[in-house]
Amino acid sequence: MTSESSLFSHRWLPLLLVAPLMLLIVLFFYVPVFQAFYWSFFLERPFGGGSMFVGWQNFARVLSDPEFWEAGRRTIIFMVTASSLSVLIPLILAVAADRKIRMSLPARNVLVWPKAVAGASIGVVFTFIFNPFVGILAPLNAAFPGIWAPGINGTDAFITLISAHVWGGIPFNFVILLAGLQSIPRTMHQAAAMDGAGPWRRIFDVQLPLIAPQLFLTLVLEFTESVTSAFALIDTITKGGPGGSTTLLVYKIYSDGFTGYDLSGASTQTAILMVFVIILTAAQFFLLGRRVNYDR
Repeated sequence: MTSESSLFSHRWLPLLLVAPLMLLIVLFFYVPVFQAFYWSFFLERPFGGGSMFVGWQNFARVLSDPEFWEAGRRTIIFMVTASSLSVLIPLILAVAADRKIRMSLPARNVLVWPKAVAGASIGVVFTFIFNPFVGILAPLNAAFPGIWAPGINGTDAFITLISAHVWGGIPFNFVILLAGLQSIPRTMHQAAAMDGAGPWRRIFDVQLPLIAPQLFLTLVLEFTESVTSAFALIDTITKGGPGGSTTLLVYKIYSDGFTGYDLSGASTQTAILMVFVIILTAAQFFLLGRRVNYDR
């Protein structure tokens, strides 16, 4: 085994190499999170000029707000639906690519391309794609007027957000799951086939159990990512409408803080959202993580 002294000439060199990244993490993650938790216990004036300690009053005010609970309900629906599809669809594509069906090799490259597209750009593209007059559903809307109207129908707008999120999440999950499938020894497939297992049986009895670590990783990342990364899509596609039907917690925090100038309320909701994400991640590790076998 290679010793650490043979890799680095000085014991402080590894710390110096990671120092810039750690500095960015502290400045752009831990400091804002700490500031949000701090402001959640104070009544902050929107344009400066001091603050007043109010204790848990901000939490009581936020938790008694029906709009907060409604945004939380929509967030959970979006999180479960979008995250599940963002793992299921790449899994199907990865299984197809691993079997080397026709056009699977060029499809691998094409499926990775959306990773280079920013969330705001995805929102702009899907606004055009799902436009009721010039988008892909325009012929259906012409045949049945009003059947697709994301500008006035909350369900249609929500479907548009989920579709955009799933499309943006395909590349990363596809690469992770395909790498896991390709790391399975071919001898295991051959042995299962010799035992009489068909293609579907091999998927459920051989492949899925062996890529459980990759499935667990993608699920954890997708559940946390769906809670926090939906802002760009909402801001470019729906602006939280129609009638607030697509206002998730992350967008409500922005609206309350930067439009309503309720810094204390927005900070309190940020603290609650952060605690929710921590609990969700811990629950995933507790319920699913210990069932994952990392030894093959």
